[in-house]
Amino acid sequence: MELNSHTPAGPIDKKWDTARFDMKLVNPANKRKFSVIVVGSGLAGASAAASLGELGYQVSCFCFQDSPRRAHSIAAQGGINAAKNYQNDGDSVYRLFYDTVKGGDFRAREANVYRLAQVSVNIIDQCVAQGVPFAREYGGTLSNRSFGGAQVSRTFYARGQTGQQLLLGAYQALERQVEAGAVTMFPRAEMLDLIVVDGVARGIVTRNLVTGKIETHLAHAVILGTGGYGNVYYLSTNAKGSNATAIWRAHKRGALFANPCFTQIHPTCIPVSGDYQSKLTLMSESLRNDGRIWVPRKAGDKRSPDQIPEVERDYYLERRYPSFGNLVPRDVASRNAKAVCDEGRGVGETGLGVYLDFSESIHRLGKHVIEERYGNLFEMYQRITDEDPYKVPMRIYPAIHYTMGGLWVDYNLQSTIPGLFVIGEANFSDHGANRLGASALMQGLSDGYFVVPYTVGNYLATSKLSPVADSHADVREAVKSAAQLVE
Repeated sequence: MELNSHTPAGPIDKKWDTARFDMKLVNPANKRKFSVIVVGSGLAGASAAASLGELGYQVSCFCFQDSPRRAHSIAAQGGINAAKNYQNDGDSVYRLFYDTVKGGDFRAREANVYRLAQVSVNIIDQCVAQGVPFAREYGGTLSNRSFGGAQVSRTFYARGQTGQQLLLGAYQALERQVEAGAVTMFPRAEMLDLIVVDGVARGIVTRNLVTGKIETHLAHAVILGTGGYGNVYYLSTNAKGSNATAIWRAHKRGALFANPCFTQIHPTCIPVSGDYQSKLTLMSESLRNDGRIWVPRKAGDKRSPDQIPEVERDYYLERRYPSFGNLVPRDVASRNAKAVCDEGRGVGETGLGVYLDFSESIHRLGKHVIEERYGNLFEMYQRITDEDPYKVPMRIYPAIHYTMGGLWVDYNLQSTIPGLFVIGEANFSDHGANRLGASALMQGLSDGYFVVPYTVGNYLATSKLSPVADSHADVREAVKSAAQLVE
């Protein structure tokens, strides 16, 4: 199979404008004649379903959870990047593009990444209009903080619960369309198979997770926004429901996979504490703005941290990477944490941990400032470990977090199966081997709000799709295959 990315010609900063103008449009009155299935209701799925519903398409949205509010996007903590340059510190669309391509080890598709950087500024405006409570400066302007891998402050945040607040914004937009009758919601439904008719995606087979009933749903196009596959590793930061079955079953139907080896290791997770755990808990990378990472200088030093004087501490990231300090990219922070633990200098009972210490920041800024910035994260840490990070350093260690591989898509976010679009973490396109934080939320909302509504419209306007019934041989084959799998 020859892959065609359908990337528009011309300068990279003009490609998206060119593509949007060249795309065929669906007349507003005709949009009601087309049905679209969206699988997943996280940031990518909810924003896509809400946007397509508002445009006038008949949308069916499916989610594994009992409510879209429980999608795993809710677990994102630290922030979302955008090239607003509010700090006047040298940021630009091109710099965000450059940082993301470099952070992705040059394995992302550059045209997609430039579009992501362009659209990032619109995402913030969209979310503010929805009422997302981003942190603000004293004068009311939106605040930014630093994140690993970048030398400018471009990360917008809502304390340590940015994903939750962004998801609530997308959820409200989605529920508005549900109330208007433009979107039909199917909670507690798992996608068992993709229905491909004459080589084109035309629907899905689902299983009702309450009754067990297997059902078919047919449409003119299918969009997958079902997240990543971090749970192929036993302990990851992902919820156990994030099971990657949708993209895997699409792959089995012929959708090509790309870059599956690119799995992001997050350096700031609560260490493993016992074999009873099914997942690990993330502590936001934003903590590295005010927390200093260190281990004892001597191997085997098991004294409590308050008994180890300053001269016997190794702030190894500050020592090795003075220009970035504790805000080095995620892979660098993770490798270095493992290295010092391999040397026998790790902390905690297992020796697989390093300290993230806030004492200097609390002394310099005051406890109330740290509380404002990270209060819910400190509370979460204390509930899980029974240690107060205002009084003792946090213990952290790297863990599997995000996936940058996924189903291959072209510039229009369409997979190798015509009519099957893949958005957010479920596709491979924007991140390569990305080590940057605050990128996942940006891609999910970019794809859902600002890209796929254009590209799906272009597909529907340029395709001749005949009606398909449940009695079609390809539909019956998919149902039979799914039923056998369940049996």
